[in-house]
Amino acid sequence: MTEQTTGQTTGHTDGADGTDGPPVADPHDNRRQVLYWRLLARLFDREEQATLESASLAVVEDIGLPPALLDPQASVDSIVQRHPDLAAEFDGLMTPEPEPEDGARDHAAEVRRAALVSKVLLNVFASGSGTVTAGQLARWQSDAGWLERALGCRPGELRGGRAGGRMAGPGVSPTGTGGGGTTPDLSRLIPAIGPELGAIEADLVKRMHLREVLADPKLAAQLTPSMSLIEQLLRDKNNLSGVALANAKSLIRRFVDEVAQVLRTQVEKASVGAIDRSIPPKRVFRNLDLDRTIWKNLTNWSPEEQRLYVDRLYYRHTARKTTPQRLIVVVDQSGSMVDSMVNCTILASIFAGLPKVDVHLIAYDTQALDLTPWVHDPFETLLRTKLGGGTDGTVAMALAQPKVAEPRNTVVVWISDFYEWRTEQLFESMTALHRSGVKFIPVGSVTSSGRGSVNPWFRERFKDLGTPVISGHIRKLVNELKTFLA
Repeated sequence: MTEQTTGQTTGHTDGADGTDGPPVADPHDNRRQVLYWRLLARLFDREEQATLESASLAVVEDIGLPPALLDPQASVDSIVQRHPDLAAEFDGLMTPEPEPEDGARDHAAEVRRAALVSKVLLNVFASGSGTVTAGQLARWQSDAGWLERALGCRPGELRGGRAGGRMAGPGVSPTGTGGGGTTPDLSRLIPAIGPELGAIEADLVKRMHLREVLADPKLAAQLTPSMSLIEQLLRDKNNLSGVALANAKSLIRRFVDEVAQVLRTQVEKASVGAIDRSIPPKRVFRNLDLDRTIWKNLTNWSPEEQRLYVDRLYYRHTARKTTPQRLIVVVDQSGSMVDSMVNCTILASIFAGLPKVDVHLIAYDTQALDLTPWVHDPFETLLRTKLGGGTDGTVAMALAQPKVAEPRNTVVVWISDFYEWRTEQLFESMTALHRSGVKFIPVGSVTSSGRGSVNPWFRERFKDLGTPVISGHIRKLVNELKTFLA
């Protein structure tokens, strides 16, 4: 293995007389082979091999990548959170790149790519054995999403059964780190990778023994509701019955109530409507504006008598506009947007409880579902969702547009990562809504963590349109809606 690890190349150097000299080793090829040897060793044998581990660490540090790439316990999410610049390198990492015009390979970029590819593959395919916690399952699902992105697909796309799609829309280059044209075309393998990912995920769920836990009320009571657990319950709800289904619903309701309590405190100060100054104030004592009355009558002050003569009383306007403001929430329920789906469903129900706010809720993947009849009950709404699948926003737009009765009095909140099938068609209809007078708010993520990925093509065009994408903590969306409803 020594000779293979050192990686002799077939390149030659010219001798002094112009003849070919002996072959020389390319240091970049050596490094790349070290990383791939470590990948193979880790996939087939979880035990560390000291020589490969130390050599890989030296390579990773030398090329400026974080050592955490070699930590099997570190998720891609955690690495990207600490090093945000790496997110763009993972996108399209394993898609083919065009051949450079001069035919020269970028050896340094190949080494960097090898380190990133090894991380994604190990995190997804070295799934270990033994009992799996909900947190470990959530981490694997996130890492699988990064693998799908590296293959040029949307997170959840392959596991959702829609293989062969591409995440790159118009204006989006699906290439990873710099060049060489040596990245193999894996497009023919993508239909086979999807079922493999699904099989690994099913095995992890089986090792959780979640259904058995739910069937036992004592064990189910010990589960702590979390976003990852709620996602799994929502995905598996159709396979549950009896006691297990009742316990699953109880966990979902507990989580919904906990999140709703937090969000309600952020929304509670929202105004119930703007003051209508076209209606004269009602002349009753409780509406009397004493401060203004005194100020306006100060010219009538009599120093001799030490009295203020009031010739006019001033009253506060208390009448509010009675026209209800319409809030249309459209949320992507595909595999990569579960966190946003849960948060926005709860948020919509809270705003629906405010006076003079008419809330409508639409969820979509490749089909759209009008959830407005259940918008006041986020628990019932979530039970009617179907997580996963692809994304086609045009079907949601077909439901949303007829709901716009008075554009100037309507806000449309569209929550998605905007990796769409019909990119230009959807954007044109969103532009038409905005120009009609609708307050259009595109949202890339409304998660608890504040992280999310947005299609750069849409992000730039929303910015040009004057409606920049909100991405971050859910508080940002709450503040935007409170401003509109004030």
